[in-house]
Formats: sequence, C-alpha cells, structure tokens
Amino acid sequence: MRRLFWLGIGVAVGVLVVRKVTKTAEAYSPRGLADSARGSAVDLLDSVRAFVEDARVAMAEHEVELTRALAEGQSGADGGAHRAH
Repeated sequence: MRRLFWLGIGVAVGVLVVRKVTKTAEAYSPRGLADSARGSAVDLLDSVRAFVEDARVAMAEHEVELTRALAEGQSGADGGAHRAH
C-alpha cells in the first residue's frame, strides 16, 4: 500500500514538472516570443493612443479657455492678470 502511495505521488509530481517544463519551453520558442512581443506592442500602442487622446482633450479644453479669455479681453499668455486696453 505504501509503495502505491509513493508511486502516485511520483506520477503526480512528474506530470506537474513535465507540464511546467513544456509551458516554459513554449514561452521561449520563437512562436512564444513572437506572441509575447506582439502582446507588448499592443499594450504599448494602447498606451500611446490613450496618451494622444488625453492630449487632444487637454488641448481642446485649453483652446476653449483661451477663446473665452480673448472674448473677455484678457491676454491668455499671462493667465488674465492684465486687461487689454
């Protein structure tokens, strides 16, 4: 009975080790590296797109502020500290 128990433990550990080694080998294969690089590139592209969108929104808000300041006769460069004459 004891031998059967240890045989079962050995088989289970062997299966886990083989699965882990196979998964690691696939990750470092050319296809696995390409998939990883593709995922990283997609993440980078998404970050750049989000940054560009945030910059566009900020520029639009700033343009509205400048237009409002000019309509009120304030200089946009000095934050409205001086009135135009």
